[in-house]
Amino acid sequence: MSPPLRLILPLLLLPSPASTLEFRYHSNQEVALYLQQVNAANPDVTHLYSIGRSVLGQQLWVLALGRHPRSHATGIPEFKYVANMHGNEVLGRVLLLQLIEELLRGYRDNQTWALRLMDSTRIHILPSMNPDGFDAADTDCQYSQGRYNHNGVDLNRNFPDAFAKQQGGEGRREAEVQAVMDWLQTESFVLSANLHGGALVASYPYDNGNGGSEQVGGASLSPDHDVFVHLAKVYSYNHSSMHHGHSCYDTRPFPDGITNGYQWYPLAGGMQDYNYVWSQCLEVTLELSCCKFPPADQLPALWEENRKSLLAFIQQVHLGVKGRVLDSSGVPAANALVEVRGRSNLCPFRTDRHGEYYRLLLPGRYSLTVSLANHQPLTETLDVPYGPDSYTALRHDFLLRRAAAPPTLAKPLRPRPSPSCNHTLFLGGSGVQPEGAGLCVALGLVVALRSLID
Repeated sequence: MSPPLRLILPLLLLPSPASTLEFRYHSNQEVALYLQQVNAANPDVTHLYSIGRSVLGQQLWVLALGRHPRSHATGIPEFKYVANMHGNEVLGRVLLLQLIEELLRGYRDNQTWALRLMDSTRIHILPSMNPDGFDAADTDCQYSQGRYNHNGVDLNRNFPDAFAKQQGGEGRREAEVQAVMDWLQTESFVLSANLHGGALVASYPYDNGNGGSEQVGGASLSPDHDVFVHLAKVYSYNHSSMHHGHSCYDTRPFPDGITNGYQWYPLAGGMQDYNYVWSQCLEVTLELSCCKFPPADQLPALWEENRKSLLAFIQQVHLGVKGRVLDSSGVPAANALVEVRGRSNLCPFRTDRHGEYYRLLLPGRYSLTVSLANHQPLTETLDVPYGPDSYTALRHDFLLRRAAAPPTLAKPLRPRPSPSCNHTLFLGGSGVQPEGAGLCVALGLVVALRSLID
């Protein structure tokens, strides 16, 4: 029998010591200085880097934390938090700075939860994706001054969209959006959340749809719907009140404090769908306060409300199964398909440039098929336990055998979708990022037809 899913993680029921970081809204310059100081003081477990600049030239700083902060280590999943995408939704900035303090303090004090989390995970934190918008923001709870970037563009409508006929921004990517897209080509992120404000709910993909089979009962459901529901509930149930589903002044109640994005309201060009479809990174959107710019005196209480959820959600990066795909020579193989029976993703999951795969799955029995050019497809059935308790997903490598004869155009070994569905990092080189899923869909139809003919 599969172990029960653990929405509330008891090991995180630790008292939160007083933080040395002042509870207030820090300027962009103060945030940059803080990150630089933290990085200098903790060189063994932190690495500070920039993913690019805003329209006005402000650095988009990211702090990576973990036992191997500077580069990817085999078997260590990559996780990220992104805040302040909308410049006037500011609580996430404060929470992520406090989270950095919490992780480093716990690690420095040899607390078991911190040691296990930092040793098993590489955590990337981007406190502000829209520093220009923050500078222009008003402190009003509802109005949108500062929401957009300096060019007046909503960054959460500017990503390529798998379902939209016309891409957000008509193909033009804002500097901040392009920086995130480029970032996703440098790391194989497994799990992510972006922090917003104006409601109290955990929202999950899809945010958009086109009236196809994904549309179910007013929602737009992904092939990993069960995993997304679990992830959203982990956050809402570890939060002090989100799981109660209370509504804000302009929102309806949300059962369990979660919602499908499309069922709440359709959104084209969103970041969470982009992460999931093209970068095989499961991302949820966390709306963390009814007020977009909460009064500063409420910040300590809001941190306590979210502290346990932020830590518990990171731990979910250890769901499912992970490992390497090895070719017939025993060499890790990039760009191999890793497909889970019953989960037909718009763009199929593939191994990264390290030959690794990570597949977030709930406990259960799954059939996985691995395919690589000039090799025989391999299908294996795995019993997947609940990994977060032990801070590791199930480890399983696939060793492929060479095909008896090379495939021919007339009789392909196995039809497969085009790798251009995915970021070029999965090919281990550079190239052009696709602007939509039209190519994915068209090639998918060709593949289906050829499989029928063959």
